[in-house]
Amino acid sequence: MEESEIIEKAKQGDQQAMSILVNRYSKRVYNLALRILRNREEAEDILQETFLTVVAKLHMFDGRSSFFTWVYRIATNSALMLLRKKKIRRANFKSNDFDPEQVELNNLVDWSQDPTIDVSNKETRDKINEAIETLKDKYKAVFILRDIEGLSTREASEVLNITEENVKIRLLRARQFLRKELSDYFEERLVGTNG
Repeated sequence: MEESEIIEKAKQGDQQAMSILVNRYSKRVYNLALRILRNREEAEDILQETFLTVVAKLHMFDGRSSFFTWVYRIATNSALMLLRKKKIRRANFKSNDFDPEQVELNNLVDWSQDPTIDVSNKETRDKINEAIETLKDKYKAVFILRDIEGLSTREASEVLNITEENVKIRLLRARQFLRKELSDYFEERLVGTNG
């Protein structure tokens, strides 16, 4: 059965059709929420909230975007709203008024080409995740959707309800900031292995 048929049946109150939709997207919504919130219980709450919203507002889904994009938009907005409500302040945040437009790229270590850096290493993964956590929400959301979830620029634009150009700009700034944040760490590692 085509997804459009399943959606139409779900709109008419068919519980089995709704169950198919929930099962189809639950894992991805949970993983998205977990990446944004970094907390399993909160990700579970967002998963539940997302599908409660889907059930309540399914009649409003008009098919202008894909169903996947519509669900992801609901999940992303819910997760970002929770972050705003909690006003999470990260202890390792170096500057609350960080402006990604001001990131300078001089003197950055080109760690991406170093074969000794193992991104599967727990310490390295933890450092990367720590750096991602320091991003402002609008940059973090774009980075997660594009570089971690693998959405296209167009899909991320639809999920976040911003222009494709804005997605590209935010992604560039997020990557520049992360590169700057991680540069010091990898420089220390390179000096440590070479010294």
